[in-house]
Amino acid sequence: MRVGEQGMQYRRGDDGAMSVTKLVRRMKNILEIEIGDVWVEGEVSNLRKQASGHYYFSLKDSQAQMGCAAFSVKRRCPGYEALQDGAKVRVFGEVTVYEARGQAQLIVKKVKPAGQGDLQARYEALKRKLHEEGVFEASHKKELPAFPQTIGLVTSPTGAALQDMMNVLSRRAPWVKAVLYPIAVQGQGAERGIARAIQELGEPEKHGLPRCDVIITGRGGGSLEDLWNFNEEIVARAIFACSIPIVTAVGHEIDFTIADFSADVRAPTPSAAAELVVPDAAELRQRLQSLRDGLRRPVSEKLRHARDLIRLAKRGVLARDAEKVLRDPVLRLDEARSAMSRALKECLRELEIRVIDRRSAWRARHPQIVVRQRQNGLQQFRTRYNLLVNHQLERSAQRLERARGLLNTLGPESAFKRGFSITLTAEGKLVTDPKQVKEGDRITTRVVGGTIESEVRKE
Repeated sequence: MRVGEQGMQYRRGDDGAMSVTKLVRRMKNILEIEIGDVWVEGEVSNLRKQASGHYYFSLKDSQAQMGCAAFSVKRRCPGYEALQDGAKVRVFGEVTVYEARGQAQLIVKKVKPAGQGDLQARYEALKRKLHEEGVFEASHKKELPAFPQTIGLVTSPTGAALQDMMNVLSRRAPWVKAVLYPIAVQGQGAERGIARAIQELGEPEKHGLPRCDVIITGRGGGSLEDLWNFNEEIVARAIFACSIPIVTAVGHEIDFTIADFSADVRAPTPSAAAELVVPDAAELRQRLQSLRDGLRRPVSEKLRHARDLIRLAKRGVLARDAEKVLRDPVLRLDEARSAMSRALKECLRELEIRVIDRRSAWRARHPQIVVRQRQNGLQQFRTRYNLLVNHQLERSAQRLERARGLLNTLGPESAFKRGFSITLTAEGKLVTDPKQVKEGDRITTRVVGGTIESEVRKE
């Protein structure tokens, strides 16, 4: 017997060694007893959702990570919806050891969101920034060519994604030429290689590369960290600036990266991307066969109908008396020719009459005639205007003369001639009462011959 570090006793074998199973179980008992249920906060990474309803993921911080398992989450794990790659969460669970691998893990029983993880926060911030700049606008998306001849592949030369795409391309469109630009799809600095590959394929003449009709860039599935190089701003801007249509195929169907939003088309997987950019040769052959059959059928029908007509004609009256058969058509042709000639002559006659009418009307509206008519009208107007003005002047002169005579008769001048006068004060007011003036005032008296200045004195 030996006493362990925690004060527990355990039995060794005959040679003093424990079995692996006993050691792992002892570790499990120690963790479950010493730590047991505990709340742990960290960032979710490498989340795997099983069809059975079990979730497996890692919970990490800047210095360590721990494997976690949540069983039958919909029934046994409240808040499981918060479990997303990059999400920052608090989980409540039991610390234990997975005996088959001898690994410590946390059996999660409850989940609460604790804010976004660092990667998820960076993802959302960059996505919001590029969206506000219009990088994701549909108006910038380019259409894929219907029948591309050369396709650029920006991916790892050793990854399964390349083999998947080549298998699809060779099966669906064996005439297509694939141009591989090998890159690293994960790891520090991989985003610069991805951006450089897209930039050089977008300007192939400058870099001695063949011009591609469309570019596919992507990789197979992985955790948020594995796919993170396709979430970098330099990759998104390289895709946006590329003049050639770009299809992204990063990870699995549920994975969305910043590159997917800036690309012209996003495919759920690399295989799906290859299927998107090329037509299926078998479908094309079937369509061509259908078109050929559709064209051949009416042509064959017309030829068969023509042969039947010729056969009937040979059997009928044409074989015995062709002139008799053609007599009525010739007569109808002559009648049609005569009718057309009459109609043409009638049409020409009507056009000639219309031309004569138009010429007569034009002569009546010739500019010289119009100007002459306007000049005559202006002269007549001037004559009438002069007569009217002279008449008005004469009438005005007569009225003025009558007014002058009436003024002489009724005005003050006639009264002055009869010996009357008018006295005004120095201010020009009419004096009608002796009280209006006082001694020493100057007054003016108007008489027929002029004015008399005088001074008022007291008698």
